[in-house]
Amino acid sequence: MELPKAYNPKEVEDHIYKLWEESGFFTPEKLPGEKKGKFITCIAPPNITGELHIGHALELTMQDVLVRMKRMQGYKTLWVPGIDHAGIAAQNIVEKQLKKEGLSRHDLGREKFEQRIQEWKEKYGTAILDQFKKLGISVDWSRIRYTRDEKYEKAVLEAFNKYHKKGWIYKGYRVINWCVRCGTGISDLEVKHIPEKGKLYYIKYGPFTIATTRPETKLGDTGLAVHSDDERYKDYIEKDIEIDSIDNNIPPSEKPKLKKIKIKVVADETVEKFFGTGIIKITPAHDLTDFEISQRHNLPLIKIIDESGAMNQNAGKRYEGLKVSEAREKIIKDLEELGLLEKIEDYNHNVGRCDRCDSVIEPLPSNQWFLKVFELAKLAKEAIKKGEVKFYPDRWNEISLRWLENMRDWNISRQLWWGHKIPIQGENDVLDTWFSSALWPFAVLGWPEKTNDLSEYYPTNFITSDRGIVFLWQIRMIFSGKFFTNKAPFNDVYIHPTVLTKDGKRMSKSLGTGIDPVVLIEKYGTDALRFGLAYQNTGVQDMKFNEDVILTGKKFANKIWNIARYVLIKMGNEERDIKESSRDLKNEIIAKMDGAAINVKRNIENYNFGEAAHILYKFIWNEFADKYIEETKNKNDNETKDSLIYVLTNSLKLLHPFMPFITEEIWSKLPIKNKKMLLIENWPN
Repeated sequence: MELPKAYNPKEVEDHIYKLWEESGFFTPEKLPGEKKGKFITCIAPPNITGELHIGHALELTMQDVLVRMKRMQGYKTLWVPGIDHAGIAAQNIVEKQLKKEGLSRHDLGREKFEQRIQEWKEKYGTAILDQFKKLGISVDWSRIRYTRDEKYEKAVLEAFNKYHKKGWIYKGYRVINWCVRCGTGISDLEVKHIPEKGKLYYIKYGPFTIATTRPETKLGDTGLAVHSDDERYKDYIEKDIEIDSIDNNIPPSEKPKLKKIKIKVVADETVEKFFGTGIIKITPAHDLTDFEISQRHNLPLIKIIDESGAMNQNAGKRYEGLKVSEAREKIIKDLEELGLLEKIEDYNHNVGRCDRCDSVIEPLPSNQWFLKVFELAKLAKEAIKKGEVKFYPDRWNEISLRWLENMRDWNISRQLWWGHKIPIQGENDVLDTWFSSALWPFAVLGWPEKTNDLSEYYPTNFITSDRGIVFLWQIRMIFSGKFFTNKAPFNDVYIHPTVLTKDGKRMSKSLGTGIDPVVLIEKYGTDALRFGLAYQNTGVQDMKFNEDVILTGKKFANKIWNIARYVLIKMGNEERDIKESSRDLKNEIIAKMDGAAINVKRNIENYNFGEAAHILYKFIWNEFADKYIEETKNKNDNETKDSLIYVLTNSLKLLHPFMPFITEEIWSKLPIKNKKMLLIENWPN
């Protein structure tokens, strides 16, 4: 059979994916033959708000490379797909939609608002899974899960109750990260710290001068702190000093006046001796570090900023009602007029912003639900130290252990309407979406019920994501798995690169720097995208995306197609057996083929996907096409034909995990006996 002169992915991809789905071979129980073991992995569930982005494309391609190889190697493979209800992200996107209609969630009420998000999920939330199919991923669609389906709700309830029974869940009044825009507390891990140009203000505090980036919070100061070894201030430690301050009860229409207040000086190891003047003001209600210092030294807490980001009554009638930025301007002016502002310097510092909406975070004291993590962190550390869980690259083992040493109790409550409601009477808050995601590897298999899937497919072998959610997700899955099942939920964690723009910037649709993989698929074909992404994945943690490499992938697909056309023409209509062993063939190309097969397998198993792609590219293009095929153009003997078909079929098998569509299409046209789908053919030995 002769192939068309040119490969057209648009004519092949949907047809081939439909064949795979109809075969049932994505489902492990339907795989033919005896199996030598199991390989189980779970998708990192995309948000119901999501659109396919280039990070998804990289992540899913690498995972599919591994799954397809394991399936061909004779493993009973299961890859569980699913989607996440997304909590704060889903609520944000639907609130934005309502705003365009001139409505708020409060206009709808909670029940109708939840219905609106559910409608969004039905219309758009599962659309991303159809986009995933465009990437050719071989997940078991019959086992798709959702973090708010009925069974998953039971898993979340069971987890909460077990933690609560242990006494590890408590409600506490503590300073947390508050997002004014989202109207909820968020965890430290959901705050991104962005370098910004600001100012450092030097303010007189009695005999001292302190430096601060937030003069507006001085109204909530209840102490000053120095390092215990700082000789400059040792005579003041544990003493109350009298200072001049702004009289905040003078109306804003009048000139500012001074008042005398007393403030305590404490010594704390966290103070940086060489920052500013070495003495810092302590505002326990509006800084997480200050709050912890206040707890160690019994300093009072005065809340002066409310949840709307405005100054409250404790700020006094001079500042009450002002937004934080407005209060800062007014206080600077008042300090200057009263002679308390010594100087202002330009200062570059990191500003905490909400990872979801990019608003500046306000640290605020709030009543929240927390999960004690001390014992859970020990479980995760034990799993990593004993090698039950291994990170790749391996430096993440040590990074994770260091983070676990300093892990704070987890703020698990969110002041949202969308999510798993905290199962305590009279409580309206919902659980942090990562609380439910932490149960993913065993909840998707039926836990807490003792299902066949749970006994057959847990623990899993592999999980992957970029570094952005290692502590939000992977670490929490590890201690959740250990606590609830007594087993680590997976063996290997592969931290794939974060994909950046060509010039190293963060990819973002809103910033105009995002790249839609579906557009690239339309332009180049899925196999070109997959191979190009793998080819660029050379072990770096920041991968600067280069579209030229996707073009290389397209040219490579065309080269493979032309190789196959040549071999098919050589074969004619003659149906042949493939030699089972390379020992039956004596050509130099056969030895090179076998060497490439060994190296590709080893590199995929070690998650060196880029190296495996480079080996395949060099062998097929340079050794097979440029050299061996040229040598065979005037040869028609059986040994030549046997060698050609041997090298082609084994090349297709090795390439299949990277470029599944074109390889399956070519395979379907080859005149070889006892042929199965390439999807389940034997991996080259």
